[in-house]
Amino acid sequence: MKGVIQWSPAGRRSDRSEEEGTASRSRSRDLQKRLCLGDTCQIWGPWKVASASAAASTLSEPPRRTQESQTRTRALGLPMEQSAASPEPPGPRPVLGRDSVQVPDDQDFRSFRSECEAEAGWNLTYSKAGVSVWVQAVEMDRTLHKIKCRMECRDVPAETLYDVLHDIEYRKKWDSNVIETFDIARLTVNADVGYYSWRCPKPLKNRDVITLRSWLPMGTDYIIMNYSVKHPKYPPRKDLVRAVSIQTGYLIQSTGPKSCVITYLAQVDPKGSLPKWVVNKSSQFLAPKAMKKMYKACVKYPEWKQKHQPHFKPWLHPEQSSLPSLALSELSVQHADSLENIDESAVAESREDRTGSAGGGEGSDDDTSLT
Repeated sequence: MKGVIQWSPAGRRSDRSEEEGTASRSRSRDLQKRLCLGDTCQIWGPWKVASASAAASTLSEPPRRTQESQTRTRALGLPMEQSAASPEPPGPRPVLGRDSVQVPDDQDFRSFRSECEAEAGWNLTYSKAGVSVWVQAVEMDRTLHKIKCRMECRDVPAETLYDVLHDIEYRKKWDSNVIETFDIARLTVNADVGYYSWRCPKPLKNRDVITLRSWLPMGTDYIIMNYSVKHPKYPPRKDLVRAVSIQTGYLIQSTGPKSCVITYLAQVDPKGSLPKWVVNKSSQFLAPKAMKKMYKACVKYPEWKQKHQPHFKPWLHPEQSSLPSLALSELSVQHADSLENIDESAVAESREDRTGSAGGGEGSDDDTSLT
């Protein structure tokens, strides 16, 4: 997910018969041919090495490369290679302790899923019409808050919701909070870097983020998640507050051929001391409204997509991507303490927004742009 709040295990190889194994290897070779760019086929790494130093850094970390290879292999539906002696999987990487830019591996995706499904420590603040919202304050820093939203989508297949969250052109149609959003570069077949800026409740200053986003289909379920990075060509802007996504993402779980449940989890440093009314409004009004707007967008997506490059889905077909490649060495982790802290704790809610929130329930959405 690009924005911050406004708001089955991976496929296993089946060796039932020699015939199935032969067919699987054939599909793997076909896909490798489709992904070959230039003279080198980069299935497990960035499609093109941006520099010699990037190639050297990649070759110097074989264990990490192996994990990333497994993640991308599963994402692409290729058969997994079984190692003779597989060590115990490492424990979950502490989100707050990230000290270098890395593409998430299988363990990171499993950890994110577990956190989405966890119940301990969360306070339910909203539950109505199939939408639930929980909040959690991070004890070591009360300015950091986690929010978790869950919505039942009875008429939306999991794969449709997955497409909607990926389709950046469609997001510009349904996400009324977005100011500007665009993809910057690709890192691997299931990871990229992007920019997102959004409107905050008045009179707070608007925010923006640069994030490393990665995604992974897990059987009939899907995960998309991101965290903040620094890109040399996109420094903080004077007219916006650069926020920090410590960990933000979506877990989409299929519940049937035409239904699913989506969980949105965000741990964000807004870079500022926010007034209490902002936290309350986000969990009790903005988040539920945003989830419902997303649901409406999903219902209308198939019709919209038929009129707008229906076969263009680079998140499913990476060979369609025209983004420039970027080496991880060009990025660095965006630490919150390196950014200016804005004190907005005394800012009062505008009368217009206060009246709209109190009198409009969840508010009305203009859907005319989704055609």
